[in-house]
Amino acid sequence: MPNLFLFGTLCHPPLLEIVFGRPVEARPATLTDHAVVTLPDRAVPATALRAVPGEQAPGVFLRDLPNEDLARLEYYLGGFDNGLREMTVSVEGTSRSAMVACRKATPEHGDGPFDPEAWARGWAVLACQAAREIMAQFGSTDLETMNQLRPFVTSRAWAQQLAQDGAPHELRSDRGLDTVEIVRERPGFEGFFRLRAFDLRHRRFDGTMSETISREGFIAYDAALVLPYDPATDRVLLIEQLRYGPVLRGDPFPLVLEPAAGLIDSGETPETCALREAEEEAGLKLRELRPMVKIYASPGYTTEFFHCFLGLCDLSEDDNGLAGLDEEHEDIRNHVISFDRAMELIDSGEINVGPLVMMLFWLARHREELRRNA
Repeated sequence: MPNLFLFGTLCHPPLLEIVFGRPVEARPATLTDHAVVTLPDRAVPATALRAVPGEQAPGVFLRDLPNEDLARLEYYLGGFDNGLREMTVSVEGTSRSAMVACRKATPEHGDGPFDPEAWARGWAVLACQAAREIMAQFGSTDLETMNQLRPFVTSRAWAQQLAQDGAPHELRSDRGLDTVEIVRERPGFEGFFRLRAFDLRHRRFDGTMSETISREGFIAYDAALVLPYDPATDRVLLIEQLRYGPVLRGDPFPLVLEPAAGLIDSGETPETCALREAEEEAGLKLRELRPMVKIYASPGYTTEFFHCFLGLCDLSEDDNGLAGLDEEHEDIRNHVISFDRAMELIDSGEINVGPLVMMLFWLARHREELRRNA
């Protein structure tokens, strides 16, 4: 059974325990003539080794790991990019042979030295949450499929981070998650979305605990929605596209009118996502974002959560036309219309997407002020 040298994020004990599915004995170690660097452009910051003469790469030494542990590590990392290489490391002053998962970074690929304390403050909780979902599928979902799902796993973990902001509770109860007990989890679908089956009980308003209830929940994402508005001309931009919900429901007209919207990537702020989606889906550069509301789409069965914004911009007839990203299979048509026309489409039922109705009503409440200050 081989020894193993791990570095960077894998030196974080809680993450290491999730990856191997058990506590492991890890001893401090160093690798000579190497440095640990952060890889850029990752949903969750990852680390790699860079050859640097005279440097000492810190890490941990694990002795006599069984093949099952190596398989779990490979699954978590998404494969050993450059294989496992036998190298000599220093363990408490003694030279030891160890296998190293050599994800290497050339000088142009690294993004500076890895700061474990900064990573632990900013990313450890997210990394552990994503690791739990990844490793829960070890043995049931193949590595290639998991690598395709990995960005969505980290986005779901990021949604749980965003959820920590909470919302006011002046009228509603201040009972917290400590009054809800997940008694048992049952197998559910794992993919772009998750279907989580579970049994739970919770504290009731009269102070007693409920009976155990079996439920299923749709684990989705946080999304940013933006309604472009030109207060000078009192016009909005709506996008039109095919949606699969109406198709599956059997709606004879499955194209819908919506605000621009997109899933919030791991580490991305809702505001950044809103600006990106306005440009990608509507071809607009917004001059200002105004927060509207933050809402659960349908809290009875899904975690999906919307961060809604008004996007102040200049709109003209030139903003009509086709848009969307081919790589995301988007086929979008833009409609620049007056605010009054949009409200007529709500009355007629042609606008039948809830978030857009809500956002237009929000605009109706604030429209006069926005127009006065245009």
